[in-house]
Amino acid sequence: MGKGKKYDYRIAKNRKNWKAEIIRQVTSRKTVVSKRKTGFLTEAEAKNWAENELQSFIENLSKRNERRAKQREQRNEKDEDKN
Repeated sequence: MGKGKKYDYRIAKNRKNWKAEIIRQVTSRKTVVSKRKTGFLTEAEAKNWAENELQSFIENLSKRNERRAKQREQRNEKDEDKN
C-alpha cells in the first residue's frame, strides 16, 4: 500500500475567476475540502494562496496534535494515580 499525501491543494477555473481549495484525503476514493477561496484573477495568485495556506494549515494541525498529546499524557497519568 502506497503512502500518499493526506493534505494537498487543488486549483480550478470558474467562469472568469480561479479558485483554490485545501483538500484532505479521507479514503482512497474520497476527498473533502477543508478550506476554499475563490475570486482569484490569475492561476498564479490562486496557487500562491493555496501553497501558503496549506503550509500554515499543516503547522496548525501539528501544534494541535502536540497539545492533544500532552493532554492525553496528563489524563493517563491521572488515571494511573487513581489506580
